[in-house]
Amino acid sequence: MSEKRYFLNPAPFVVPTTDGKLIEEHVGLASTGSGQYSLAHMVAPPQWSEPHQRPEFDEITIVVRGQKRFEIDGDVVELAAGQALLIKAGARVRYSNPFDAECEYWSICVPAFSPATVHREEE
Repeated sequence: MSEKRYFLNPAPFVVPTTDGKLIEEHVGLASTGSGQYSLAHMVAPPQWSEPHQRPEFDEITIVVRGQKRFEIDGDVVELAAGQALLIKAGARVRYSNPFDAECEYWSICVPAFSPATVHREEE
């Protein structure tokens, strides 16, 4: 019998955080062992932010509700619900939700997100 050509993930891997952000990885290194790409659902609370980083992966963000701010190589981009953004590997980026409502979004990383390849800066 041949190997199955699909993988059903019954529940995401919930990434432990200390900043109030919900991260549910549905496909990726932590959830399915896939290093080719990752897919995560996230909810960032109001006034949330991360330090700058310079990832070794492309990242696509699709905002479902709320707004999200991106500082990318000195530019500021704000996404609203229904909008998407591709940030190429090697860009210096900072993600934040400086708004009064939480922001729900999906993130796709190619190759998969990894703490070893995100390169977060010290705050």
